[in-house]
Amino acid sequence: MTKRFINLLFFLLIASLGWTQAIEVSPPDFIKTIQFKANTTQGQLPILRLGEPLELEFDALNANEEDFYYVIEHFDYDWTPSVLAKAEYLKGLDNQRILTYFNSFNTYQIYSHYKLQIPNLQTRALLKTGNYMISIYDDYGELMFSRKFMIYEDLVNVGVQVKRSRDVRVIAEKQSVDMVISTSQINFNNPLQTVKTVIIQNNNLNTAISGLSPQYTLGNQLIYRYDTETAFWGGNEYLFFETKDVRAANVGVQFIDLQDIYHSYLFTNQSRKNNPYTYNPDINGNFQITAIDRTDLDIEADYTMVHFSLLLPKIEGKDVHVYGNFNAFAIEPLTQMRYNSEKGIYECIMRLKQGFYNYKYVTVDQTTGVLDEGAVSGNFWETENNYKVLVYYRDLGFRYDRIIGYGEATSIDISN
Repeated sequence: MTKRFINLLFFLLIASLGWTQAIEVSPPDFIKTIQFKANTTQGQLPILRLGEPLELEFDALNANEEDFYYVIEHFDYDWTPSVLAKAEYLKGLDNQRILTYFNSFNTYQIYSHYKLQIPNLQTRALLKTGNYMISIYDDYGELMFSRKFMIYEDLVNVGVQVKRSRDVRVIAEKQSVDMVISTSQINFNNPLQTVKTVIIQNNNLNTAISGLSPQYTLGNQLIYRYDTETAFWGGNEYLFFETKDVRAANVGVQFIDLQDIYHSYLFTNQSRKNNPYTYNPDINGNFQITAIDRTDLDIEADYTMVHFSLLLPKIEGKDVHVYGNFNAFAIEPLTQMRYNSEKGIYECIMRLKQGFYNYKYVTVDQTTGVLDEGAVSGNFWETENNYKVLVYYRDLGFRYDRIIGYGEATSIDISN
């Protein structure tokens, strides 16, 4: 009995007892640049229409050409395991080896680039809508990392509008999301109990708002116009840098140095919390792999050691982290900054593939673990943010939560 099979049995056991809620597992240091592609923008949260292909890619930097295996699980809207048997939501087999990989070419950093596309010969289709998680294991059955994705079908129209907060205490710092769900295909049965929504800001599931019931029902329209419950901190535009040319300083890069691999030293940033808001176009925390004079970015883009620095007095009782979708907005040791008392700055070094990256600095309370996205960057109602809304429905007699609609809006046209 393989270790991977034992891990799966243990997962299914605790799931059946109701002890678990799905949490994404961050990869070890030698696995980098995890991306979902197919129809979704590179680096973003994958929300796919039923029947669309899913493509997952990542790099392994240990030069071992290891074998990796994938497992797919289905979850309800609150990320607790659904009661569906695997054959009900998956046609074919999972727990299969990822067959497609290529070794890097003409790079200082040696790595293998892995590609998984679904459907494939083993996993022919995902049959149900809802929440999913894909987990990647090595040949010894050790869990390397896991990522969430969602599949929906278009059965309802989801109108989304972004407003300034209706709470005058935070009117300059928060944004509120109004929604109208309408359909001619479904007669909602007891929508207060059967319809659930999830609102996601900038593809970050960690800050998503869920569990809200419609305030009003008008025919086959469900209306959500909350004062505070759908409000998000506005945040600030993301900082960014580009390393498409490892031999020259690009946007956001002060200077470079060649050691074992290239090192990119970013300009030192400062706190923007007490500064006036300034519009600066960003890609809402995401990243894009890019490199000049390269034909195949998957295997020809190199890795650089990126040096972050933040001019800020030491904050007692709180850790400072580099934050962005380059690691699915995870707070982990690799993103934590160290305070250099001689220079009076926070510093962090990360190994990242050539590309264009958004990032910001956040604080985490050492006692409570509470994350504050605005502690360094500030919060402004004018900030351009992206909002996605998923609509879940479990009709009478159904055994799982379907995703029946998807809507999207940005705050670029925010109104009062």
